[in-house]
Amino acid sequence: MKDLNRLKALTPGVVYLAQKAFLFFLTAIGVRVVQQLVLGRFLAVGSFSLAQTLYWTIIFRVFYVIFQVKFRELWNKWDAASKGARMLPVVKGRRIGNLDIMKKVGDMLEKGYPGDFLDEIEADLGRIFNTRGLWEDLIFTSSPDYIKRILATEFDNFVKGERFQEIMYSVLGVGVFNADGEMWKFHRRLTRPFFTREKITHFELFDRYAELAIQKMKNRLLAGHSVDFQDLMGRFTFDASTDFLFGSCADTLQDDLPYAYSHLVNQSTTTTQTRSSRFLEAFVDAQFLVANRGNLSSYWPLLEIFKDKTAQPMQVVRDFLDPIVAKALSRNREQSLENTVKDPQKSKEANDIQVGDNDTLLDYLVKVTNDPIVIRDEILNMMIAGRDTTAGTLTFIMHFLCLYPDVCSRLREEVLHKVGASRRPAVEDVREMKYLRAVINETLRLYPVVPYDVRASIKATVWPSDDPTQPPLYIPSNAPIIYSVFMMHRRKDLWGPDGNDSVETEEFDPERWLDERVRKYLTPNPFIFLPFNAGPRICLGQQFAYNEMSFMIIRLLQSFNSFALDTDPNVLPPNSPDRRPKEWEQCPGRKGIDRFYPKKTLTLYAAGGLWIKGSDSEILNAQDT
Repeated sequence: MKDLNRLKALTPGVVYLAQKAFLFFLTAIGVRVVQQLVLGRFLAVGSFSLAQTLYWTIIFRVFYVIFQVKFRELWNKWDAASKGARMLPVVKGRRIGNLDIMKKVGDMLEKGYPGDFLDEIEADLGRIFNTRGLWEDLIFTSSPDYIKRILATEFDNFVKGERFQEIMYSVLGVGVFNADGEMWKFHRRLTRPFFTREKITHFELFDRYAELAIQKMKNRLLAGHSVDFQDLMGRFTFDASTDFLFGSCADTLQDDLPYAYSHLVNQSTTTTQTRSSRFLEAFVDAQFLVANRGNLSSYWPLLEIFKDKTAQPMQVVRDFLDPIVAKALSRNREQSLENTVKDPQKSKEANDIQVGDNDTLLDYLVKVTNDPIVIRDEILNMMIAGRDTTAGTLTFIMHFLCLYPDVCSRLREEVLHKVGASRRPAVEDVREMKYLRAVINETLRLYPVVPYDVRASIKATVWPSDDPTQPPLYIPSNAPIIYSVFMMHRRKDLWGPDGNDSVETEEFDPERWLDERVRKYLTPNPFIFLPFNAGPRICLGQQFAYNEMSFMIIRLLQSFNSFALDTDPNVLPPNSPDRRPKEWEQCPGRKGIDRFYPKKTLTLYAAGGLWIKGSDSEILNAQDT
């Protein structure tokens, strides 16, 4: 047990250095043996000192790494030529190992606008290129043809890969989003029954938490304060997710909502954190930390020599989830024992486990496996999908409703016409509301919540060139490929302007989902719109997410006449890193138009939140008074 605890205490950096030290030690032994058996015997060279041995070991290791890199390059060139293909264009940086390119991409991912700098490279090199940071392949593409190959037609050759799994393991564990092969298929079988047609219409569940969220919002607005809509939607989706997954709610909507910075300063108001709120904060922090590991490729452990940066927030996460999992396992053991006593033959039917009408995902998981780590990891992966993606999209939708009051008015008219001012919407209502679906899809097009994803090739393959006059492209084995749905969704050559050439592809225009542009652009090439992935790994909860988002939007528009962004410059602290850069206002496209700061963990979110105000007759009367 003590040895196990010591292993757990090792940081990623220590493990990384230990592996390198072991290789260095083996090399030193080899150098010593060569000196004694070869040089000493045949060339009568005197004995090397320890310093000389270390010196020649370092020299050997340096040349060995250089040889590996060059051999790999030559092998790939030879293999590409033998297949009649050409190598991918490579970004040419100004510093050794393309360190300047890595820094620019890292800065974009951490604090820039999504797609910045990569747009420039695409304009120069095309829609697929190799960044070759620190001499390691890292391919990038925004081409729907290549993304289709990765996700569908060549699915078996593209996996998450060891590099991604090592980076994400401390947060995602062995869950479905971090699994390949048989483990991925196992997780897929576990979760599929909970996203069948019969299970996705949980409108009673949505209504329970939507009512709480809207009442919290009204109370805050009636008091004359703005609301962080992103925080509110995070609580709504989290409470609904924990109820759906566990059968018991985390009750984060019962906690106090945060205040804007200006109110906190003027009133010295403080908010207390509950156990659920601490879990939620740690959950987001862990995702942010693990997402930043990828910026240094396989060398990321060097930044975590003294501590695993995710250890502290993940301990909070585990402290929250482990008792829930343990309780479910205990309850299942007691139930199994009781059933076996009543019917001894029942134990023989363990391989034919069915999902009960009232079973939660947790109930089902404990019937399939008694491994608490597998269960916890699967639940955590589902929580990321159930909370972050839906909350992020609802936040971006609200931003557009604030920015485009005509869209908000038309959408509210559809809500009142189809559902009325107070009736709870049904799944049939949602299906008939075409403009609502158009608003959601247009938001997902401009701000897909997973803007970048990654796969790695198992074996080398050849892809046709975008330019038919050029030879096909060679994709090396074990090469990570980042594909950007965010950038693909904004490509003018894929989405095009409208019939009058007046609306560019970065304009928020729900009409594009209702007019001839659907048939012109999307129908011939459905892979240009992939907010929920595609192929065998397509999101199982896609319809669940559409229903949940639709339900909340309908309830909001039944409760409020309109919405507006809080334009107070003191909503956030003056020096907050989450303040949207002022110089962006002069930029073209959505970067200059939008009024929130898009940042990325595993998913896209609004840094600093989205502070809004809303109006209905009750709030307007209170303001007049």
